[in-house]
Amino acid sequence: QVQLVNSGGGFVQAGGSLRLSCAASGRTFRDYVMAWFRQVPGKEREFVAAIRWSGTTTYYADSVKGRFTISRDNAKKTVYLQMNSLKPEDTAVYYCAADRGDPSEIAGRYDYWGQGTQVTVSS
Repeated sequence: QVQLVNSGGGFVQAGGSLRLSCAASGRTFRDYVMAWFRQVPGKEREFVAAIRWSGTTTYYADSVKGRFTISRDNAKKTVYLQMNSLKPEDTAVYYCAADRGDPSEIAGRYDYWGQGTQVTVSS
């Protein structure tokens, strides 16, 4: 079992930066692929980024590539999403997710979810 707690969302102007954190409980955090998704009202949850347990292999949606960076600290059981050059279209609720399988862009593949944190980017 893994429990995830998101933090770090907020309000920022276009071009600004935010860092999201996701703290995990459980003894086997390093066994899990970690990912970030986002969702706006009326739309499906959208893949943002994922990272393997080693932290050396990362995956990004095309819409955030070059602007967002996912990282993890297995000792602290925490995964981060550094978001730079934010755009109004990045506004969403951001969720972290965990799964023992391979990284995936499909939300249904992930077994554990954080509670979500709101990110609002003004133009």
